[in-house]
Amino acid sequence: MFSVRTFGETTLILVPEHASQSPKEQTQAEFTEQLWVPWWWWPLGLVASSLVATQFALGISALPAWLPYVILAPVPLWVLWYLSRTTLRVTHHGPEGPALHVGDAHLPTSVIARTAVIPPSAKRAAMGRQLDPAAYVQHRNWVRPMVLVVLNDPEDPTPYWLVSTRRPERLVEAIDSAIRR
Repeated sequence: MFSVRTFGETTLILVPEHASQSPKEQTQAEFTEQLWVPWWWWPLGLVASSLVATQFALGISALPAWLPYVILAPVPLWVLWYLSRTTLRVTHHGPEGPALHVGDAHLPTSVIARTAVIPPSAKRAAMGRQLDPAAYVQHRNWVRPMVLVVLNDPEDPTPYWLVSTRRPERLVEAIDSAIRR
């Protein structure tokens, strides 16, 4: 992996370019999307926590008036951040080769048979009566379109993945590009 060259009393250790990079730098993503909650949920969360804090401040006179606000204000911010932590990525170069990453789950593109965009009008059927219980579903209610990723792996009981995305055409294009590599 490393090559060592000696020139007289000088020894050079040649390190390959990718070895000096962190694993995140080695994995180049062709597609990346963070599934954030809508921006208007953040002020609504703060208003809701303020209303609850006001109820505590008025109901419990032994507490300092500011304490419920300080304690409850971070709660909706944490909940909204937690709901927004899902990231979609399609990588071409990584330790396991080209892959689709959805949150903590990853799927090598070698087991993907085909992909399709599920428009918002068909989402209800795809998530309802047509949903296979063995499917992997990463659904975010605030994201309307979805992508269907059909698997071709006889050892995996999961028939397909359903993934919410705001840019379904770009995700399908990135997956198809990774499959061709």
